[in-house]
Amino acid sequence: QVQLVESGGGFVQAGGSLRLSCAASGRIFSLSTMGWYRQPPGKQRELVATITRIGNTNYEDSVKGRVTISRDNAKNMLYLQMNSLTPEDTAVYYCNVVPPTYHYWGQGTQVTVSS
Repeated sequence: QVQLVESGGGFVQAGGSLRLSCAASGRIFSLSTMGWYRQPPGKQRELVATITRIGNTNYEDSVKGRVTISRDNAKNMLYLQMNSLTPEDTAVYYCNVVPPTYHYWGQGTQVTVSS
């Protein structure tokens, strides 16, 4: 059974930084491309960053240059370092495999950026 638990969100002023973490259980983590998704208030969930099992990364245009996704396969951990945050980054952030599996969605972690 796969369980994904996100943490590290919070309230931050524009220009600030946060590091999100995702703890994964289950063997699927090390075998899968993983992604960070976010759902802004009143909007649909979107994919913002992906990382393959060997570390190749890809980013959505609005976060390129400000966000770094990384993983530690030995610890079953996924990370998202976010810098130069703007109010448009306000959202609930989730991790999941790519493409996402419905049953893997966790509770997410709230990121709120004030102007």
